[in-house]
Order: sequence, then structure tokens, then C-alpha cells
Amino acid sequence: MNDDSGVHTFSRRNALRLGSAFGVASLSGCLGLFGDDQDAEIPALSEFRGSGALADGRPAPEGPSIEDLPDLSGDLALYIGGGEGGIYYDFVEMLQEFYPDFEVHPHDTDSASLAQTIVEEVDAGAAQADVFWSIDASSLGYVAENDAYEPLSDETVDTVANDQFVGDDNAWAGVAGRARAVPYNTEQLSASDIPTTVQEFPETGDLQGTMGWAPTYGAFKSFVTAMRLLRGEDETRQWLVDMREAGTEQHANEYVVSQSVANGSLGAGFANHYYAMRVKNQHPDAPIDLAFTEGDAGALINTAGALKIKGTQRGELVDDFVRHLLSAEAQEYFATRSFAYPMIEGVNPVGGLPSIDELSPPDIDLAELANLEPTLKLMDEAGVSG
Repeated sequence: MNDDSGVHTFSRRNALRLGSAFGVASLSGCLGLFGDDQDAEIPALSEFRGSGALADGRPAPEGPSIEDLPDLSGDLALYIGGGEGGIYYDFVEMLQEFYPDFEVHPHDTDSASLAQTIVEEVDAGAAQADVFWSIDASSLGYVAENDAYEPLSDETVDTVANDQFVGDDNAWAGVAGRARAVPYNTEQLSASDIPTTVQEFPETGDLQGTMGWAPTYGAFKSFVTAMRLLRGEDETRQWLVDMREAGTEQHANEYVVSQSVANGSLGAGFANHYYAMRVKNQHPDAPIDLAFTEGDAGALINTAGALKIKGTQRGELVDDFVRHLLSAEAQEYFATRSFAYPMIEGVNPVGGLPSIDELSPPDIDLAELANLEPTLKLMDEAGVSG
């Protein structure tokens, strides 16, 4: 739940109303760890797994189990950006329920703002939280580039299956991935109609006047930023102009794009993969499928992740917390509730999605996606409102 100031508080902790980031500061600086661990009662797998068509019949996840991890005990001040509509909060609340001596004190706003706040606080010698859980790697990269982190332990990051989703010097660890994709209506198009590179889209006759996008959406801006880094500003600007002139429809967000593809008002669109998965989970017979481009901005894979904030006095607890986010149970939770790509081996993506190893993401440093200003400028020049 949220209080009137917009700060999230967990239901088990309703007495803790953190009215501002300064509320978190007092917690981070003053609360001590409890030394009195109690045996945790870990819920059954069904409590972690989501419901619906995409969760039915899944094999039990493999990988490190919460049962094999150290108990969480003490107070943790958390900066959390985004939160996937409350899914991340719900998981943290589960951790608190079966670790009675573990208490999280959160402050939330968008990830980019929190990253800026962390850097400013660390520069001032007054870090106000222990851990940063960001919705995207670019915000984590910004904190890391400004030396406002402490490395996660090798034991923590070694669980992540792909080195692309671990920051240099163990600065951060990815916990839930999302891939750019092209949802398309299977009654109007086939997979062979979708080009393998986004550069071909403006010239593909079957797609002109049938495409949708959401330029105000953060994931779209990251996609355009990736194209700018890979192809240069001039080519990216021209691509945006060409797509606009080809009749690409603007929508409020990428879930609406995916819904519009499923109901036939669009033939195809640009969206993160999990929006089509949400549609399929609710409507298994919906005529929507996903195509993936290869090696370009359209194949970008970004990730939510966690970072230990410089100056924390609870480094070991942060490591253990992140290890819980990378447990088999947590990865199954994120995969079946937010339809994210798992970050560890032994947990499958939902709905027959190709694995990350089967996709062809571009060779790009995700931290560089934080530089949005040139992207917003060229989007404006192209007449594509961001």
C-alpha cells in the first residue's frame, strides 16, 4: 500500500510511515541487526508461483533454494524503483512473513530519480539506504559509474547465468530480465512477415499502417537509445521519421499496444515481451505471438537488478537479500507473476518463450542506456513525442 506521500509501506509494518527519503536515512544509519535468528517457515512452491494459463504444468524450478540460504535477520533500508506494479513489494512482504526478525523499510520513486539521489547522498557522505532495487540496468550503471556502490559478493553474483547481467566489479546483479519484441497478430501476419532487423521495418509493405508503439514509455526510450548507440544519431532519427511516416500509431503504453495487436486493431507493434505474455495468460486463445529481431536495438534485453549502496553497515545482509532474489523460488515468482526472464539456470521462461541463450541481443553496455538526453532530443526532432 502507499501512504498519502507516495511512500510505500508494507502491511505488516503499517506503523512505519516513511514520509521522505530522510526517513530512510535515520533507519539506514541507526537501526542495528538482530542477532536472534529463528527458523524460517518457507512456503510451498505454489505460494511463489503465479496462476493462469502460463503457469499451469510448469516443472519445479531448479537452482539455489531459499531453504539453503542464510536466514534474513535485521533491518534493511531499501530504495526501490518501479516495482512491476507491486509484484516486487509482494515478494519482499513474503520474505518478512517467514523471517520474523527481518524488516524492510522502503522508499520508492522512479529508478532514474533514485539513482541520482543515491549518488548525491554518497557524495555528501550521508547514504540513506542499504540496497537499491532498480527496474532497469541503466540506473544501476549510473550509480556504479559514480562510485556510489560496494561490490556484491562473488557468492551472490555467481548465481546469475549470463555475465551481461552482472555489473563490472560485481557492482550489481540482474534479477529479472525483459526482452524487446515484436508482438504480431497471427490472423493477419506470420512470423516470416516480421523482418529480422528493425531497420527493415519502414520498408516492409505488409507492416505499413499496421504498426503501433508507445514513445512516452521508458522501455521505448531505452530501445531508441540503444539504436542511437549502435547506429548513430542520424540513422536513428531517420528511422523514427520513416516509421512515423509509415503510419505507426502512438499508444499510451506497451500493454495497450499488445492488447491492440491481440484484438486485431494493429497487425504488429514494438513492446517488451511480457506484455504479450500478460495478454496470453488472460486469454490463452488470443491471436498474438512474438517475433524477435537479431543483434540490433530491437533485440535489446534489459534487466531489473539490485546494488549494494556505498556506506551501508549491512553489507552481509544486502548480499543475503540479493541471494534470495536470485533463489529458485524468487525466479519462479518473477517468471510466473511478471513474466520476466529468469536470471539463473534451472528456471524456464513462461509460455514457450525462447531462452536468453536462443536470442541475439546486441553487444551493448546496459549502463550506457542511462544517457537519455540525446535520445529525447532526436525523438523530438523526428516528431515522435517522448
